[in-house]
Amino acid sequence: MNNEAKEEIIRRFMTNVFGKAPTVNGSNPSHDGKYGHWLETQMGITHNGDNAPDLLGYEMKNDTSSGKTSFGDWSPNIKIYDRKTGIITREAFIKTFGHPSREHSHRWSWSGEPVPKINQWNKYGQTLQIDEDNNINVLYEYAHDERSDKATIVPPIFRKGTHILMSWTSEYMRKRVEDKFNQSGWFKCLLGSDGKYAEIAFGDPITFEQWIDFVREGIAYLDSGMYHDDVDPNVRPYMQWRANNDYWDELIVDRYPK
Repeated sequence: MNNEAKEEIIRRFMTNVFGKAPTVNGSNPSHDGKYGHWLETQMGITHNGDNAPDLLGYEMKNDTSSGKTSFGDWSPNIKIYDRKTGIITREAFIKTFGHPSREHSHRWSWSGEPVPKINQWNKYGQTLQIDEDNNINVLYEYAHDERSDKATIVPPIFRKGTHILMSWTSEYMRKRVEDKFNQSGWFKCLLGSDGKYAEIAFGDPITFEQWIDFVREGIAYLDSGMYHDDVDPNVRPYMQWRANNDYWDELIVDRYPK
């Protein structure tokens, strides 16, 4: 770890964050990232979408009430609904392999139930598997699809054999993981029971080999929120790779204040 950088991060936390509750009155109350933006401002981080460490070689993570923390919003680099090379449109993909919203009759999503877990076939005929080259693939097989209306939903081209719906290649994911986490390491700002920041915790750098093992073991998992709305179309991918907070806690090697 970079000691000078770490000391500066601790100084910023203790000066600008420690003992404070996030103040978000001026933020959009429906914005999920409002607390993270407050923390970034306090720590002197300019909000950006760069795939690089947030601060002085360290990736920053905020405390979460959801019980899970994201490694990154990383979309697949190969997908069957690619605008230039795909064999199906994004809308058709979501309506074929996703499910309709219970609240909105005009909305479909590839989120929740249809999103596969590692080495498990779900009722939508999908599974997440890692091949011998450490590429992560979402596979579909019609024979594993348990939906009663699949014959009217799934085009004939997908009814035989195994189909790769999307992939995160090892080369692509190595850059995403190691550019963020394999520089100096990472840290997480933790809240106390009173809703005020009480602690900053540090973890060691994470290599791609470590991370792909997290995926292989089901520790890191895909949490997709991709959707299509006929009334208000949205093309954001919403492809988060996450791990439960309990596991992040196991990776902590140092805490402040002592």
